[in-house]
Amino acid sequence: MTSKPLSLFAILALFALSACETVQGAGRDIENAGETVTDTAQDVEQSL
Repeated sequence: MTSKPLSLFAILALFALSACETVQGAGRDIENAGETVTDTAQDVEQSL
């Protein structure tokens, strides 16, 4: 009986860790997009 709760906990922990990686990856993508927009805006401002 104790193996079922332990197995369930292990599966939930695995899902939680994979979700953290997904969110972290999305955060990096958003950060990179923001940096690109900032760089482009600065280039346009300097060319004016």
